[in-house]
Amino acid sequence: MEDQEMQLKVRRVSDKFTESMYVLANEPSVALYRLQEHVRRSLPELVQHKTDMQSWEEQSQGAIYSVEYACSAVKSMTNSSLYFKSIDGLLRQAINMKEKISNSQGRRKRPMDSGMLKEGGEKHSSGM
Repeated sequence: MEDQEMQLKVRRVSDKFTESMYVLANEPSVALYRLQEHVRRSLPELVQHKTDMQSWEEQSQGAIYSVEYACSAVKSMTNSSLYFKSIDGLLRQAINMKEKISNSQGRRKRPMDSGMLKEGGEKHSSGM
């Protein structure tokens, strides 16, 4: 009976050992099969995400360029206030000179008008 019991125990141990060896031998290939299966399922979606991200990156780069260009334009406008002040001053000078010229021409015409009045003998009221 001990022999049969011993043979049974040896058989169980050898079966368990064989089963363990079988699992260990096949485990990497099962893992690789599962990995390959996962890659096949998820790869098209990942590729789509990558192309979407590249498109969004291009769009954001364009938007960033536009914003930076607008900021530089605004900065240059704030720096141009000095030029606008200079233009304002020059325009005021031109207006003053025009008024002086108009006044001096008006004074020249008045003596002529007064001379005409003397010749005509009547006083005409002029609109100027």
